[in-house]
Amino acid sequence: MSTALATGMVATHVVGPWGFGWWFLLIPLFWITLIAILFAVFGRRWRRAAAVGGYGPYGRTPARQAEITLAERFAKGDIDETEYRARLEVIRANAGQ
Repeated sequence: MSTALATGMVATHVVGPWGFGWWFLLIPLFWITLIAILFAVFGRRWRRAAAVGGYGPYGRTPARQAEITLAERFAKGDIDETEYRARLEVIRANAGQ
């Protein structure tokens, strides 16, 4: 009798007579939503850091880094404008190779 009574109590009070119900879907939905939000927030930060830091598909290419170095040398006065423009043209012409 105690087994039947315990089974009856579990079936009616813990999970209900109809099973877990629709609210049971909220648990995986909560985790899916949480992971999506975390990916959206931190994934964007990682992509931005990759672009700024110079790694990954969004980062600096060697040609872009060469242009930055050339611009810095021009700003310091190491090279004049004609040499800057000539070297910049060579860098951009060879960037696709």
